[in-house]
Amino acid sequence: MTPIHISSFSNDGQGGNPAGVVIAEQLPPPDQMQAIAADLGYSETAFAAPQEGGWIVRYYAPAVEVAFCGHATIALGAALGAQEGAGTFALSLRDDAITVEAMEKNGSWHAALQSPQTWSKPMPEALRDPLLALLGWGLDDLNPDLPPTLASAGALFGVLALKERATLAQMAYPFEEMKALMEAHDLVTINLLHVTAPRQFAARNVFASGGVKEDPATGAAAAALGGALVDMNWDGLRKGGTFHVTQGEDMGMPSALRVEVTGIPGASVRVSGAVRWMR
Repeated sequence: MTPIHISSFSNDGQGGNPAGVVIAEQLPPPDQMQAIAADLGYSETAFAAPQEGGWIVRYYAPAVEVAFCGHATIALGAALGAQEGAGTFALSLRDDAITVEAMEKNGSWHAALQSPQTWSKPMPEALRDPLLALLGWGLDDLNPDLPPTLASAGALFGVLALKERATLAQMAYPFEEMKALMEAHDLVTINLLHVTAPRQFAARNVFASGGVKEDPATGAAAAALGGALVDMNWDGLRKGGTFHVTQGEDMGMPSALRVEVTGIPGASVRVSGAVRWMR
């Protein structure tokens, strides 16, 4: 039961978001999975064991179990591909059932997850205002074309879009206060965005709820964003289409995520990227 160390959504063989992957004949007890995740120290670790027709999967951050994690799913998909061969794997999560596809391209592994169902709604002022206060921003810093939103794809995320890239680069917040606010509203991350080009976002993800200041690549948040953009019909995505997210640049961990939506409100979203083995 040796953990595998994989960085998901790597960009040209660099960066990405490190995840632990543990593949075993049976899932360890919850307290052991939590201890392994805390020892590894990655934002999430995926644990998988075979079951009839697929794999049972659980995700743990250093401080808590999480219902769904995108980058750890991508890492798991690549690890299963390397072990079992390229293909699509059925995953039974704590609250959902999804798939991940593993493929080898030019000697490196890529994976694509198909998220749980999505939904979104406007972020209430009771969350928006204290969140902006902790980040040191005001309403004038926000992009009016992408209003503050709550978005879900197997887990709940806040979404704030900023007018200026420089504002995103200066992101800072008091950790314990942010953690308490996120826990009170059941938020996994806060997805902070800036539109850099048509269908291209720069992103940073606040992850105080998981015991980590920032996530360098967040596949579940990207899936939730995809669902929210379809709900808004942003840039015509009700017709389906693709957009790209670059994340981790401000951390020195450049990451690249490709997001594909069907255009159907509430539908699953496909998020894909490359991986690199860390050791």
